[in-house]
Amino acid sequence: MKKQIHRQLRVYRYVFYRETLVDPREHFWSFVGAFSGIFIIAFIQSLSLSNMENIFLIGSFGASSVLVYGAIQSPLAQPRNLIGGHVVSALAGVTVAKLLPDIIWLTAPLAVALSIVCMQVTRTLHPPGGATALIAVSSGTKIASLGYWYVLSPVLSGCIILFAVALIFNNITRKRHYPVKGSRLRRSRRQHLRRRFV
Repeated sequence: MKKQIHRQLRVYRYVFYRETLVDPREHFWSFVGAFSGIFIIAFIQSLSLSNMENIFLIGSFGASSVLVYGAIQSPLAQPRNLIGGHVVSALAGVTVAKLLPDIIWLTAPLAVALSIVCMQVTRTLHPPGGATALIAVSSGTKIASLGYWYVLSPVLSGCIILFAVALIFNNITRKRHYPVKGSRLRRSRRQHLRRRFV
C-alpha cells in the first residue's frame, strides 16, 4: 500500500512538472498568436462599430486564446472543439434567451448547463463555450437583439479568425503543430504515465 502511494505521488509530481514546463520560445509564439487573433477581432470591431457597442469582441474569445495559442496540444483546443463548442453553446444560449422570460437566475444557469450537455453530445467540449452561452442570456439588449445572428457574428466569425491565426502561428516552428494529428485517438497522458511507472 505504501509503495503504491509513493508511486502515485511520483506520477503526480512528474505530471505537474511536465505540465508546467514550457519552453521560453513557446511563450513568444503564444504571445504573438494570442495578440494577433484578438487584435484582428478588435480591429474589425473598431472599424464597423462604435466604441460603445462591444458586441463583436466577446469575453469567451480571451479564454479560447489561452487554449488555442497556449495549450495547443490539448484536445479541448482542437478546431472541432474551438468552432463547434462556441457555435453549439451560442445556439443553446440564444435558444434559452428566446424561450424563457428574462429571469437571470433561471436563464443563466440553464444556458450554461445546456451548453455543456450539447457540447458533450456533439463531442465539441470547449470550456469557453460556457461563457459564450452565458453572454447570450446576460449581456443586455445589444446581444439579445441579435437573436440567432449572434451565432454567426460575433461567435462563428470570431472563431474562424482565431482558428486562421492559430493555423499560421502554431505551425511556424517545428515543435508546434496545430491541429494535433489524431488528437481524439491518442491515449490519455494518464494511461501513458501509468504504463511507464507501473
